Amino acid sequence: MQWYKSRIAFIQRVFCQSMQSFCVAREYDIRYNRRMINSKMLSQCLCQVNKCLLHNLKLNPIKLAALSRRIHSSVKQLSEYELTEQTTQKSETKKLPDSTENKNFGRLHVPVMMEEVVSCLSPQSGQCFLDMTFGAGGHSTALLEKASNITIYALDRDPTAYKIAQQLSESYPIPFPRDIRKQIQALLGQFSQSEALLISSGVEPGTLDGVLLDAGCSSMQFDTPERGFSLQKDGPLDMRMDSDRYPDMPTAADVVNALDQQALASILRTYGEEKHAKKIASAIVQARSIYPITRTQQLASIVAGAFPASALYARKDLLQRPTHIATKTFQGLRIFVNDELHELFIGLKTAEKFLKPGGRLVALSFHSLEDRIIKRFLHGIDMTEKYNLGSKQKIRQALKNCSKEEDTHEFPHGKSNSKWTFIQKKVLTPQAKDILTNPRARSAKLRAAVKL
Repeated sequence: MQWYKSRIAFIQRVFCQSMQSFCVAREYDIRYNRRMINSKMLSQCLCQVNKCLLHNLKLNPIKLAALSRRIHSSVKQLSEYELTEQTTQKSETKKLPDSTENKNFGRLHVPVMMEEVVSCLSPQSGQCFLDMTFGAGGHSTALLEKASNITIYALDRDPTAYKIAQQLSESYPIPFPRDIRKQIQALLGQFSQSEALLISSGVEPGTLDGVLLDAGCSSMQFDTPERGFSLQKDGPLDMRMDSDRYPDMPTAADVVNALDQQALASILRTYGEEKHAKKIASAIVQARSIYPITRTQQLASIVAGAFPASALYARKDLLQRPTHIATKTFQGLRIFVNDELHELFIGLKTAEKFLKPGGRLVALSFHSLEDRIIKRFLHGIDMTEKYNLGSKQKIRQALKNCSKEEDTHEFPHGKSNSKWTFIQKKVLTPQAKDILTNPRARSAKLRAAVKL
C-alpha cells in the first residue's frame, strides 16, 4: 500500500513541477510527459487508494447528504438541457454519404468559415496543400471543387478521420502518363509527427502552396458519446483524440482520479480559464473519495453539485444561449489530455517549414488560448511573454527589430515581420448566416498570412 501512495505522490510531484514551468510560458511550454502515466497502473493504484479512503473517510454526514442531493438533482436539469441542445444540433450537422462505411461518424459537420478558407488559400491547378486537421474533409472537398488537379495531404490524429480520408481519396484519382496517384493523400498522426509523415510521403520542406490548420476538437468527436468529449450525452470519460492508438496515454478519467486538488485546479484555471477552479477541484476530489469518476455526465453532475441550482445554466455563450457550468471544466481536461496547445505550436512551425515562399497559411481557432498562440506566432512575438501585456507594443518592437536586420517590403494587406505578411488586416470571424447554419462556429477566428 505504501508503494501505491508513493507512486501517486510521484505523479503529482512531476505534474506540479511542470505547471511551474508552464507559468513562465503559458501557451505552449508545458513539458508534462503524459505518456509516462500508465493507465493500467493508475487504475490499480486508485482501487487501493479508494479502499483506504473509504476506510478512513471522516466526512460530516450533513455535508455529505447535501452534496449527494446537489449531484443527483443536477442530473435532471442536465437531461432537460440535452433536449434543447438536440434541437440545435439538427441545424449543425448533415448526413454522411451512403458510401461511407463508418458508423461512429454518422453525421458530417458543416465546415467552419468554408468560403473564407477557400478564398484565403486561393487554390490553383497543380498546387499542393496540407490539411492538418482533416476531420470529415469538408474544407478539403471545397478546395478540390474549387480547383482541378490539386493534391491535398490530409493529416489527422483521429483513426476514424483517417479512414474517412482514405475512403474519400478513392473518389479523387489523378491520371498521369506513368503513374496514378490520388488527390487526397491520407496521413495518420499528430502535429508533432507531421514533419516525419510528410517527408516519408515524399514532400520536401519549402514545397507546399498552402496549409490549413483547424485547431480544436471536431464536431463529430463531440457528437460521438463513446469518445467522451461532450457532457450532453453520457459516455466514458476518455477525451483522447488519438482514440486507442496509444493505450498508455492517460484518459480524462485517469487525470481526475489521480491528480491532487492543486494540480486539478491548475489544469482547470490554465486550460479551461475557469475562475472557480479551486471550488470545482475540491468537489472532484471529495466525490472521487466515495466512488471513481468514469463517466462524462457523472463528472458534469459533480461539477454542477458544487454550485447552487440557479447557477447551473447562468453562463451564456456568444449567442446568449445558456451553457452548462461544467463546459470549461471539460475544455480544460480535453486540452490537457491531448496536449493541444503544445501540439498547435509545433504544427505552426511545421507549416512554416514546409510552405514555399509565397505559400499561404490559414489557421482557425475556437478559444482565446489557441488564438493567442497563432497571433503571436504570426507576429513574431516570443511565446514566453506574458499574454496580458500590450500586444501592439510587442508587434511594433518585433517589426523594429526586423527592420534593423534587413530591409522589409511594404505590403498593402497588413504588417509583417521577416517571415509573414497578412492576407487580411484584421482577424476574420463568422458571418451571421454562418452562425445560424452552424452555431458551433460562433467563436471561430481565422488568421491568414503569406510566407515571405
